[in-house]
Amino acid sequence: MQSILELPAPKPDARLAWGKLTSQFGDLRMPKGKGPFPVVICIHGGYWRAAYDLTYAGHMCAALTQAGYATWNLEYRRLGESGGGWPGTMDDVLAGAQYIPKLASKYNLDLNRVVATGHSAGGQLALWLAAQNIGLRGVTALAGVCDLRRAWELKLSDTVVEQLLGGTPKQVPKRYDTASPIERLPMKTPQRLVHGTADDIVPFEMSERFARQSRNGKLIKLERAGHFQLVDPRAKEWTTVQKSITEW
Repeated sequence: MQSILELPAPKPDARLAWGKLTSQFGDLRMPKGKGPFPVVICIHGGYWRAAYDLTYAGHMCAALTQAGYATWNLEYRRLGESGGGWPGTMDDVLAGAQYIPKLASKYNLDLNRVVATGHSAGGQLALWLAAQNIGLRGVTALAGVCDLRRAWELKLSDTVVEQLLGGTPKQVPKRYDTASPIERLPMKTPQRLVHGTADDIVPFEMSERFARQSRNGKLIKLERAGHFQLVDPRAKEWTTVQKSITEW
């Protein structure tokens, strides 16, 4: 079966700029019907690098939209772009999420039913977003990099976290405290951590440790699943993933 990364995603209903810079936009997909529609904010991964964009997450968004949810697939500045990394990447995710109320009237969005999900590095960003207390009903991290100090220790993706935050945990400890989801516990927004035990890109231990330390987090363990099955609607794991995102 062809990798989900190699398939062109279904086109969004609208690509909308929420900022003035090239990567400050989102893809909106709308379900059929009159609404008001619940909203899923989707944040793609790629270890925060500009080499990876929101395209592959479009498959997940299209599946969620077909199931009845409006999806807002966020793009943001990434490493390799001007302003990407600390703090621009996090600033963009927050600003993109806070743009949703401006869309609510035209697209009949239900602002009382907004959740966030993110995959891989996007899982870190989704959990970080939830920690900003912007009124999310819940957040679901899919194979999320939810402990940035541990990611640095493991040298994940050539120690990309050091690039993201502009230094090591000893050099810029406050940045790790601010950006790393595990350091933001406890969170008011309830969390779900979906992770495959066979993930060789982001270790399962990340979500396991986070869920153990969280007061209102739940670990959803997918036996023998790898990294990208979680965002592939063709995979057998998708039913569990979709439920984990939407049943808030």
